[in-house]
Amino acid sequence: MKDREKKCVTNGYNRKGIIGISIILLCITVGVLLQEPIAQSLEYHDFADNRSFLSIPNFYNVLSNIPFIIVGFMGIHSLFISNKITKLDELKVGYCFLFLGLLLIGFGSGYYHLWPSNHTLVWDRLPMTLAFMALIAIIIAEYLSVELGKRLLYPLLIIGGASVLYWDYTESNGAGDLRYYILVQFLPLIAVPLILLFMKPAFSYGNRYWWLFLTYILAKLFEHFDTYIFEVLTAISGHTLKHLIAALGMLLLLNGYKRRKKIEVNDR
Repeated sequence: MKDREKKCVTNGYNRKGIIGISIILLCITVGVLLQEPIAQSLEYHDFADNRSFLSIPNFYNVLSNIPFIIVGFMGIHSLFISNKITKLDELKVGYCFLFLGLLLIGFGSGYYHLWPSNHTLVWDRLPMTLAFMALIAIIIAEYLSVELGKRLLYPLLIIGGASVLYWDYTESNGAGDLRYYILVQFLPLIAVPLILLFMKPAFSYGNRYWWLFLTYILAKLFEHFDTYIFEVLTAISGHTLKHLIAALGMLLLLNGYKRRKKIEVNDR
């Protein structure tokens, strides 16, 4: 019985925390779903830097996806070959999905930026949801409950993928609806900081999740100010910087995974 409790509970505040966070996320979900369907703006595909080089269109936005492939490969190698990642063994598949998703982001995003359209954007967003949802399950397992993280992993992966496929289906029928994909993107921005703030980690170097969160926010800002940054810097655009800073965030997380230590229950 004690072993079961230890497996299912990460800290003494998890039940209240889960309930509180769930209520907040539920309210946000209801609020978003009450809105009218949101179509994908075609202006989304208009990048400030559309320069070609070596006959590759949007060269720098394509090339800047290579770091995702490199860090994703490094993560998979560290997980299965060198075995340098300190992880929850019960959720090894979750860490695998995280770095596999990251690697696939490099290919999917590179493909999208070659020929930007709603059709190719699907292959950018599918691996993104794979990595995002795997990361959420990992954080739940490390901060709330190992058992809960395991149980939620595959449902979260399915929900993430379904949100992209649903959007693609609605776009193909002339009435695009991004609401579910927006929830998949936005809810973690609310849930993750709350979990990191109020729950106790299973490992040291928990600050690397904060670094990842901050680089993600910074990447979104670079994306938003794509044109302005390109006009100021001229050599590089905000969108290209978005890719680089997002990959850097994952590299910092991977480094933390390699250096961290298990925190004993009595020390938390």
